[in-house]
Amino acid sequence: YASEKKIRERNKLYYRFAHWPIWIAVFYLAPGPFTFDLFAHGVHPYMAAWLGLVIVGTGIAGLFGKLPGVEPRPYIIRFTEDRPNPLYRRICYTLAWSELVTYAALNIVGLFGAIVTGHWRLQQIYSHAYFPIAALFWILGTLGKLPRVKASTSGEGHERRYFYGAVWACVVAQPILGLLWWWLPRGRGFDILRLCGFMGVLAFMGGLAVRGHLPRTRPILPGELAVSD
Repeated sequence: YASEKKIRERNKLYYRFAHWPIWIAVFYLAPGPFTFDLFAHGVHPYMAAWLGLVIVGTGIAGLFGKLPGVEPRPYIIRFTEDRPNPLYRRICYTLAWSELVTYAALNIVGLFGAIVTGHWRLQQIYSHAYFPIAALFWILGTLGKLPRVKASTSGEGHERRYFYGAVWACVVAQPILGLLWWWLPRGRGFDILRLCGFMGVLAFMGGLAVRGHLPRTRPILPGELAVSD
């Protein structure tokens, strides 16, 4: 039974360190157009400086236990408990949601545009559309309208399923799209294959998440311990 499982009172050091690179990536990818330039043209000094700043900033936050998963003690003990959602969790998950959705949406728009017009304008799309879309999610996060970003943690049991489902779908689909970009020749027909491949992987991973077949996407029992997962 869930109530009989041993409660983890402290997060092990390796567990905390394992979560740190996740938030390094989240904050590093936040300036979308600059990140696009990084992948398109290679490392620039300003992106290297930004990486250093992110490592230092997240390292300090992690040292003080102000990053999700990097806390000295688990903040959420039971998935359905009603506790205030700390500001650092709300900021981190808001930023993560904005990137997951915005990057995927803009890549789909870019692929559609290439298929329709025969020209790639992905850099222009990122330059003009990234921050308006991301800002919409920042506003939703500020209002507490995103999963894992609400004022209370009482919905953590099902909200985390949405979050990790999106994470698994995007972190698998985005690299595959990158490989398809490099492997397939240029041309409208191959762009259609790229689009179908990208959206197909998103749908496939999303389906696995809905069925609870991916880590941290399974249905939660009432009152189940969060620290047992």
